Amino acid sequence: MSHPRFSAARRTALGAALVLTVCAGLPQHASAQQRALTIGLIPAEDSQAMIESSRQVLDALQQQLGMPVKPFVATDYNGVIEALRAKKLDVAYLGPFSYVLASSVAEVEAFSVAVTKKTGQSAYRSVILARKDSGLRSVAELKGRNFAFVDPSSASGHLFPKAGLQQTGLDPETYFGRVVFSGSHDASILAVANRKVDAAAVADRIFNSAVAKGTVKQDDFVVLWSSRPIPESPMVWRKDLDPALKEKLAKALANLKDVKWGDQGVLNGFQPTSDAAYDVVRDTAKVLKLDLRGMK
Repeated sequence: MSHPRFSAARRTALGAALVLTVCAGLPQHASAQQRALTIGLIPAEDSQAMIESSRQVLDALQQQLGMPVKPFVATDYNGVIEALRAKKLDVAYLGPFSYVLASSVAEVEAFSVAVTKKTGQSAYRSVILARKDSGLRSVAELKGRNFAFVDPSSASGHLFPKAGLQQTGLDPETYFGRVVFSGSHDASILAVANRKVDAAAVADRIFNSAVAKGTVKQDDFVVLWSSRPIPESPMVWRKDLDPALKEKLAKALANLKDVKWGDQGVLNGFQPTSDAAYDVVRDTAKVLKLDLRGMK
């Protein structure tokens, strides 16, 4: 939790170094015959936990596709995006903002989103959490307090709450005391729980998952702010992926029911989505005056 706010240049250098390291171990896809499907996962948890929590989905996909499915979890969103751009990944699970960013720098498109049995929806919200015993009850009381975002490219962990704060007249750049990027939603939740920061912005479903797992107790927290619905994190594929494999993959994801997947919980399949569904994310980028390419 000691990470300071990274500069764009430093994040670019870190991302590039990460990709050079990781991509060396990923298979090339120069031949027309696909030998394995490489799938990138966003770092909602630490890498090993993310792979384990995705195991049922990965195994089911492997069985339906009839080919090995090899997961890759980067330390941040930028690592997955760079691997997609370098064509070292075929498919990836990205956050809404990281998808919009990826679509601006790599030949990828969103094609599917998870639907959970618990909510029956393909959208979620960003929430700002504080400890209930802190006495905090609104974002207006956070002036000068220590605050945690997740990742600069995270929709629910940074960009949607930042835009929401700006729209209430608060400037996150100057309003808080110390601001950190924790690297994951779980880390931000624990930072609040352990009083390392006074408040944090996270995805509501990841907080609910942490409560369900017994990591934290819901009664220990209070929600200071909630966003409008955010389109669910999409599955994306490279546009040049074999059309037959695309069709097979979309069908396989639609058939993934009654299996658990990370913070999503038990799935009720995946439903089709499109690039246009993420225009609300692009609109939020405009509110923030973000240069998406510059975020690289």
